[in-house]
Amino acid sequence: MRVITKKGDIFSIKIDENHKKFIQYIANDTTQLNSDVIRVFKKKYLSNDNPNLDEIVNDDIDFYAHCVVNLGVKLGLWEKIGKNENIGDLKTILFRGTKDYGHKVGEIPIRVSNNWHIWKINDSGFTKVGKLLDVYKKADIGIIVTPFDILERVKSGKYNFFYPEYE
Repeated sequence: MRVITKKGDIFSIKIDENHKKFIQYIANDTTQLNSDVIRVFKKKYLSNDNPNLDEIVNDDIDFYAHCVVNLGVKLGLWEKIGKNENIGDLKTILFRGTKDYGHKVGEIPIRVSNNWHIWKINDSGFTKVGKLLDVYKKADIGIIVTPFDILERVKSGKYNFFYPEYE
């Protein structure tokens, strides 16, 4: 099955038998392997609600993430419901990452990193910041995650994989 997704596409993501939320494909980030960037909206709707697309995109943002959008469709984790040209202000979105993520077999993972970098979508590179300052603590984790990771965070408010903390 070939799935074609375009910037601005909005998807419904089922979070339980009675509720859903919405996500929107907003960009490709050349800084992070040209991966798809989505924004997830905060408001939770009843499964049978059908808000208009303008209402959806004007909601507060829960989080931003890098993932493969069309894979989420192929896996049946979200369903395209429409498209809206309003993709927000991409210049204000900030991601964070650390090279302390991951570890070799037998090694103890680094629990708190002081080796952080930040970037914006399609930034020319990463800005090394070392210890994560307060201004950067609200930045979203910028690694490319699976659609299952997105579903987990939409449902629970956090990812279920290990990633170093900042304090």
